[in-house]
Amino acid sequence: MTPGTTVQLYLSRLTLNPRSRQVMSELAQPYEMHRTLLHAFPDKAGGGPQRVLFRVETDRDGGMPQVLVQSLVAPEWSRLSVGGDYLLEEPEWKPFDPQFQPSQRLVFRLRANPTVKRDGKRHAWFREEDQITWLQRKACGEGKNATPAGFEILSVRVIPEGTVHGRKRDNGRAHDLAHFSVLFEGVLEVTHPEQLQNALAQGIGSGKAFGFGLLSLARVSQ
Repeated sequence: MTPGTTVQLYLSRLTLNPRSRQVMSELAQPYEMHRTLLHAFPDKAGGGPQRVLFRVETDRDGGMPQVLVQSLVAPEWSRLSVGGDYLLEEPEWKPFDPQFQPSQRLVFRLRANPTVKRDGKRHAWFREEDQITWLQRKACGEGKNATPAGFEILSVRVIPEGTVHGRKRDNGRAHDLAHFSVLFEGVLEVTHPEQLQNALAQGIGSGKAFGFGLLSLARVSQ
């Protein structure tokens, strides 16, 4: 993203039917859910699917699971290749043109896979202090070839969610993968608006095809 430009995003919300066999299967295998969601984003000019981020959410009262989806192109949910019992409601979506100001404070939520790369492999951070340090480094861009996300963490709550298992196919071969899931919730302060716009569009951390990396922001309630 070039200096002085803004990014156009699209936000969608899908309410899933927990009794659907496909939904139950994809909740346990989030990479398959990612493959399903990509049907709504056909290739653009032969360049392949655009960046699509998603996060599954369920409320604490045991409500219906929902999927938040963020994309760089408008979705075509009518192209979703699912059974008639997959969704409980018609998908909702809207364009989103994020505008940030220096020193602006925002509430954030991020499901992430905090890792460090050693010897060509990713290793999860399991201690809360290391997970917070990982997020702080992502925010300010510390580390080799790191891109700053343009914000400073003012407060954060760390909710460990355990290991997310999945299977990814590569050149016809299936690979079993495991990601340690952490939900970060808190308040951040914008330091560089354009960097934050880019981080919002691209996602934060690894494992994006497994439901990680979507940064959700909202105004701090007065």
